[in-house]
Amino acid sequence: MDAETSDDIMAATYRALCDHGFADLTMQDIADESSRSKAALHYHYDTKEKLLQAFLEHILDDFEDRLASETADPRDRLQTFLEAVFGPTEDDRGDFPVALLEIKAQAPYHDAYRERLAAMDERMRETVADAVRDGVAASDFDDADPDDVARFVVTAINGAHTREVALGEDPSETRRLVEDYLDRTLDPTPEMVA
Repeated sequence: MDAETSDDIMAATYRALCDHGFADLTMQDIADESSRSKAALHYHYDTKEKLLQAFLEHILDDFEDRLASETADPRDRLQTFLEAVFGPTEDDRGDFPVALLEIKAQAPYHDAYRERLAAMDERMRETVADAVRDGVAASDFDDADPDDVARFVVTAINGAHTREVALGEDPSETRRLVEDYLDRTLDPTPEMVA
């Protein structure tokens, strides 16, 4: 499939998922948001599940792009990470966190969803742990276990996502708490995260 077709289908899936949620989403809903017919969607993806698997892969790829940081500075890499997680996206829509949480809720029943979500979680933890490890090695950060810091930060982020959807809580509060945690854990002089 060419890039234009893939981009159109992924954008349509995003819009349809935001509008209809996981439970009510149909291939026709996605086709209605796309310039492609339902038959064309089925040509590329046999089932809604396979299309949503591809969509999760698309989200993971997009997230990878947002995490990309040219700098070697561990502080800047952590800042890039926090911006990728908490900052607005190009296609930011208020209903998307609900749709993503619905997909997460399906993970216990769909191995492919779980695998893709686990890959995203692992990538997030690796990004934080690598930055912490490099900062500790360069004596830019206080001694801390990189894997423990990463697990805590990613767990807080996952909790923030659930709180945003279930309780309507703004994720900026969790960002503030994560930044405070990183400051206290890695650098007692409060200038780590700008």
